Amino acid sequence: MAPVLSFPDNFLWGTATAAHQIEGGNTNNDWWRFEHTPGSGTAESSGDACDSWNRWNEDQQIVSDLGLGAYRFSIEWSRIEPADGEFSTVALDHYRAQLIAAHQRGLKPVVTFHHFTTPQWLADLGGFEYEQAPERFGRFVAKATEHLGDLISMACTINEPNIVAFIGYRIGFFPPGGVADKARYDVVADALCRAHRLAVDALRAGPGTFPIGMTLSMADWQALPGGEAHLHEFRSHMEDRYLAATEGDDFIGVQCYTRHLVGPNGVIEPGEDVRRTLMGYEFYPECTGATVRRAAEVTGLPVYLTENGIGTDNDEDRIEYLGRAIASAHGVLEDGIDLRGYFCWSLLDNFEWVFGYKPTFGLVAVDRTTFVRTPKPSAAYFGAIAQANAVEV
Repeated sequence: MAPVLSFPDNFLWGTATAAHQIEGGNTNNDWWRFEHTPGSGTAESSGDACDSWNRWNEDQQIVSDLGLGAYRFSIEWSRIEPADGEFSTVALDHYRAQLIAAHQRGLKPVVTFHHFTTPQWLADLGGFEYEQAPERFGRFVAKATEHLGDLISMACTINEPNIVAFIGYRIGFFPPGGVADKARYDVVADALCRAHRLAVDALRAGPGTFPIGMTLSMADWQALPGGEAHLHEFRSHMEDRYLAATEGDDFIGVQCYTRHLVGPNGVIEPGEDVRRTLMGYEFYPECTGATVRRAAEVTGLPVYLTENGIGTDNDEDRIEYLGRAIASAHGVLEDGIDLRGYFCWSLLDNFEWVFGYKPTFGLVAVDRTTFVRTPKPSAAYFGAIAQANAVEV
């Protein structure tokens, strides 16, 4: 008989989405403009996405039907503040209705305030290179919290600030694009860390009492002989500068998908014989245990796995990945690390940024024409784990 790994009674199981990836029609942010800029490299427009602006009730019902305890989603800044200092009560009420419905379904709503998208008006001022951008973000968070805070169960300030800064300003696959400038990257990285701290203050000053944290993209960095110095360098600028900004937070959200091998000449790309996902990552579910351990060690904070999953068109691979990843996460509990929850990315097959709709991360398939949702076998598999609060190895 296969061993069964049980989780603590209060362990939180959930799934996650992001507004721009599922809502559709988010035409007022920097990503929409980037998608429609010739030469940006974006495969296709987000367009109507999964039409979740209108079908959010159906999405929540799927989460509930799977037996999960939480749903993580983001609120779209450019809808709530469509112009500098101008706030939309209609948009805030729209998200408030989602929060009310989540509670009615017994789901804990986990709200992300910035998931990769910035309003076009702020992008026109220079985005997070604009000196007052952190204050503008803090003002937005304060206004949103005033309207929504009494219904929030957990808050994530900024989703993967390291990816926003690095991919946008060192690689150019994110807005503003076409940039390979370390000085500008440093400015944006520092601004995002300051924005996080201002957001924490705004959240704590508003109504409601709930845990607050940042979510960070992390990887299992592994040094081969001679690669130790490079590993320290990569991890320092991709993780540690942001982890340092979490002091005083209630948790750290870890988001991981793979590992990176580092040799004497830097990061080693996976060879042709290495099993890969649709994103080109190495298929390596055990990244969960390593990244949670490191986040806990560096910050001393409780940890949630706020994103983990796989882009694949083979659902059997997704089931294998999730089982191994969750088993790896369980290992940190045995070591006494305070891991409090696991969120599968993603609920839906959605817009995967520069890659368009090709990489499918969803537990649920979405017809690109009719928007009909069809849960995959992996959805039932993950739901069964959550309901049992245990995974069979």
